[in-house]
Amino acid sequence: MSNWKKDHLGASSSEPLKVIIIGNGPSGICLSYLLSGYTPYVKPDAVHPHPLLQRKLSEAPGVSILDQDLDYLSEGLEGRCQSPVALLFDALLRPDTDFGGDTESVLTWKLQKERAIPHVVLGRNLPGGAWHSIEGSMVTLSQGQWMGLPDLEVKDWMRRKRRGLRNSRATAGDIAHYYRDYVNKKGLGQSFVSGAVVTAVEWGVPEPSGSGARDPGPLFQVRGFLTAEDQSQQPFSLCAHNVVLATGTSDSPARLGVPGETLPFVHHELSALEAAIRAGTVTPDSDPVLIIGAGLSAADAVLYARHYNIPVTHAFRRPVDDPGLVFNQLPKMLYPEYHKVHQMMREQSILSPSPYEGYRSLPEHRLLLFTEHRQALFQDPQGLQKVFGLSLVLVLIGSHPDLSFLPGAGAHLAVDPDQPLSAKRNPIDVEPFTYQSTQQEGLYALGPLAGDNFVRFVQGGALAVASSLLRKEAGKPP
Repeated sequence: MSNWKKDHLGASSSEPLKVIIIGNGPSGICLSYLLSGYTPYVKPDAVHPHPLLQRKLSEAPGVSILDQDLDYLSEGLEGRCQSPVALLFDALLRPDTDFGGDTESVLTWKLQKERAIPHVVLGRNLPGGAWHSIEGSMVTLSQGQWMGLPDLEVKDWMRRKRRGLRNSRATAGDIAHYYRDYVNKKGLGQSFVSGAVVTAVEWGVPEPSGSGARDPGPLFQVRGFLTAEDQSQQPFSLCAHNVVLATGTSDSPARLGVPGETLPFVHHELSALEAAIRAGTVTPDSDPVLIIGAGLSAADAVLYARHYNIPVTHAFRRPVDDPGLVFNQLPKMLYPEYHKVHQMMREQSILSPSPYEGYRSLPEHRLLLFTEHRQALFQDPQGLQKVFGLSLVLVLIGSHPDLSFLPGAGAHLAVDPDQPLSAKRNPIDVEPFTYQSTQQEGLYALGPLAGDNFVRFVQGGALAVASSLLRKEAGKPP
């Protein structure tokens, strides 16, 4: 990694790179694995439990999945994701997981260095991305086996580390360690640059070479800075033929847009509560912590506060029985702690006091403003206004991707360019079997930016991008 930095980041000019991946979370790691020459083949004796897929796989024995028609292979597959290629790769890696089975992957992996495509992965954190920012003891939403990357199962890694899954799930700290370890074990480290903050990505056509020839496709310029251990910043400027956006969506917390939201006791990250408890500024004797939101981040904050006996007022705009609430979509057996929060939300409403001391929920309440006297003014379902005292506020209502480094913050790349970019409602518009932007040749998007919100399914996008880039390298249409 240091040689790469010295040769490229420190140079004023150099040959354009084939690929720059912005973001070093699971999406970026998986794509780096595929671009490093690791190639998936179907095991000669494997029989897939899906008859139609098995028949298609048997039509091309000995041909890498990366070289096959992903559209054809994925046709007819159904599952918990909208992306056909994500369903395909998931079916190959975990053939019957949705039916509770543990059939091993039908894939075998071969390292073929002649197929590798030179690339660099730029990330703010250590490999693993935002997983290093999550409180380490938090338990993952997905089952532990679904958090794994190709050819290194989480359960096998944890067994070697003498760690165990809890209720089939792992802690965020374990998963962050797993991703960092994966990069090392697979020999990907030389392509990763940590502490890299991208500030601008621009594109145009490449300058003519000395012979007058022009490289096909646009040329991207990626600028930013590296943060050293002493916190000094070293600027860099790189050129590439292809750029992959894999930054996730946790960069910019969503805001309410109400008066007083910028007051110093109003925060948008769980870490603020952790810091306040450590510092002793919030205690069991304090006024309640106000938690706003009805998703899993808000539920995590409630659980964290309850663990330290911190009083909680929990406000949210939806009815408790709204089928759109994530709690109503999670199996109770797998997620008992979240269903406990949901039960508290229902039973400890301001309208119906019950046994949960130190917790009060405000369903269907709309926040109007915060005052500098640590008060929040709400409007209830009947239109009445109520004031609540508080010690600290956590507004946990989701987050938006921060693509401020793109022209126009990337708004023109979204499915609906007139609406804000959103992983759940308005992701980047990509071709379904290449994940290349429909608006810009050579620009790709992975993971939540492309609408794939679970680690289990982001890997299909990486397969699509790698297949597209390999076809470009071979001079075939992407």
